[in-house]
Amino acid sequence: MMDPLDRVKERFADEVLGIHEHAGQRCLDVRRGRILEILRMLRDECGFDVLADLTAVDYLDRGRPERFCVVYNLCRIRTGERTRLKAFVPERDPEIDSASGLWKAAPWAEREVYDLFGIRFRGHPGLKRILLPEAYGGHPLRKDYPLRGRGERQDFPRYAP
Repeated sequence: MMDPLDRVKERFADEVLGIHEHAGQRCLDVRRGRILEILRMLRDECGFDVLADLTAVDYLDRGRPERFCVVYNLCRIRTGERTRLKAFVPERDPEIDSASGLWKAAPWAEREVYDLFGIRFRGHPGLKRILLPEAYGGHPLRKDYPLRGRGERQDFPRYAP
């Protein structure tokens, strides 16, 4: 039986940027264009029935294919096997299709990524901030967000170290 990530690479050769391993876990790097088809295949044909986590990474100035990537950590409940999928998203158009139709866990995690990184999820049933006020300016987990914020902490008392 062919490895699931090799199966994805075979079927979506134009979308796969690479397969690598880190800490004993295989990882698939892909373009965002056909992300739903790839995720659906991993779920329906390869048995990755749980979206264990969905997050993002900002690779600002790190020489990656794009500045951002959305990270999907998938699990097979039956075997406990895990895999990671990274879908690269460009800074000029930080948008990717929503996985909310595939896993019930996706909408909340996608809202968090939207709130903290500014990556929009096409087709999300209610994309809005989840941690910060709607009027908040910026996305604090982006690497170019000021370390001390943009003045939003001025009302808080300072504590001596």
